[in-house]
Amino acid sequence: MYAGAIAVPLIIGRVLKLEPQDVAFLISADLFVCGIVTIIQSLGVTRYFGVQMPVMMGVTFASVGPMIAIGLSNPGYDGARMIFGSIIGAGIIAMLIAPLVSKMLRFFPPVVTGTIILIIGVTLMRIGINWIFGLPLGPTAPKIVNPEHAEWLKQVTDLAAATGSTLPAIPKGLSIAPSVNNPAYASLPNMAVSAIVLAAVLAFAKYGKGFVANIAVLLGIVVGGVLAAVLGMMHFDKVAGAEWFALIKPFHFGMPIFDPVMIITMVLVMIVVMIESTGMFLALGDMTGRKITQPRLAAGLRTDGLGTLIGGIFNTFPYTSFSQNVGLVGVTGIKSRYIAVAGGLILIALGLIPKMAALVEALPTAVLGGAGLVMFGMVAATGVRILASGVDFAQNRFNLFIVAISLGFGMIPLIAPDFKMWLPHAIHPLIESGILLTTISAVLLNLFFNGAKGTEEELRKAASVADH
Repeated sequence: MYAGAIAVPLIIGRVLKLEPQDVAFLISADLFVCGIVTIIQSLGVTRYFGVQMPVMMGVTFASVGPMIAIGLSNPGYDGARMIFGSIIGAGIIAMLIAPLVSKMLRFFPPVVTGTIILIIGVTLMRIGINWIFGLPLGPTAPKIVNPEHAEWLKQVTDLAAATGSTLPAIPKGLSIAPSVNNPAYASLPNMAVSAIVLAAVLAFAKYGKGFVANIAVLLGIVVGGVLAAVLGMMHFDKVAGAEWFALIKPFHFGMPIFDPVMIITMVLVMIVVMIESTGMFLALGDMTGRKITQPRLAAGLRTDGLGTLIGGIFNTFPYTSFSQNVGLVGVTGIKSRYIAVAGGLILIALGLIPKMAALVEALPTAVLGGAGLVMFGMVAATGVRILASGVDFAQNRFNLFIVAISLGFGMIPLIAPDFKMWLPHAIHPLIESGILLTTISAVLLNLFFNGAKGTEEELRKAASVADH
């Protein structure tokens, strides 16, 4: 889960345009809180927190869309404070509603959960592709302004501003559109590095055995990092300057900003996350031979909320039970929760070593792009698996409408990002995420066509094929 855990702070840190040392801090904070919440979930703290099974906790990809929307509108520390404020608020509400969520299972059958997970993967895929070729804005944008055109505009501006000039003043905001191909975009070296990382991941997945095959993505990133260092694409100045040990301090970016609409947006994400966690807990209970009672289920879901609250306080993100571990329990047959507790301790140790985070932050985006195609593509593929294994399309043609229309809603922010320009600004965070649009659409359409008929057994079956 390490590769997935570091992906979110890298995405959000760069969307917020934070300095490299702040992005490295986000990575350290994320790993630190991953460890703490994993221990709480696996070991249990009082009867109110912890499902007490081998569960690894990590940042949910479902939260990435809303956080990107906040970060793009409010870059810098203010955006970070808004993100963490919404996370803290959602964590508190999630803890309060945890006992009620299990009663909402009937609204989230596989046709809904599969569609949501599919759109999460599709939405994230854009990030992985931009890591390979370059971001659409800034120094790596596809087009740059022609220097001759920029010089002409400067001369005209100076002439218009000169004393006695008869030239009309340049209109405020007038600028020259980029028209020259940018050599920094889609450069051959970057594409070659991404391709080699992807090939390495595939090779480790096919020819590796056991542990090596399970960490194929992480090993691919290591191969890419070594290659980037050899080619001079990776610089270690920040790594050398980073400390060997540092505590993770709460509210590193200042006191959080609590915006009601952003909190509501994140609460909707948490409801989806807890429904997904419910399926994982039920599937894991079957594998480990432990009956999941209503109090134990509520304690597990409450920990998702507690982890999110802790995440907001310690400058990181919403947490959920990583479903890869469900598959690993089935493959390895290791059912002890103390394995996950040990994993949590390792994550805490990694979070307290800033040099590790600085090393990850120093990775060129081209290295992450090759791995991102696999990571984010696997999320989308998991949605397809759930739809294929748990949804009846042959006998119930309404399910086709649910999936088709909900995917369409989810694609709106990707294809037409300015669709909201005439809508009230206050609701922009709620509708800027294709994931939330898909969630709302899928739930409502399923209610319209099928009614509220989801069952625990369907959710358990969907979780058993999940791997994201």
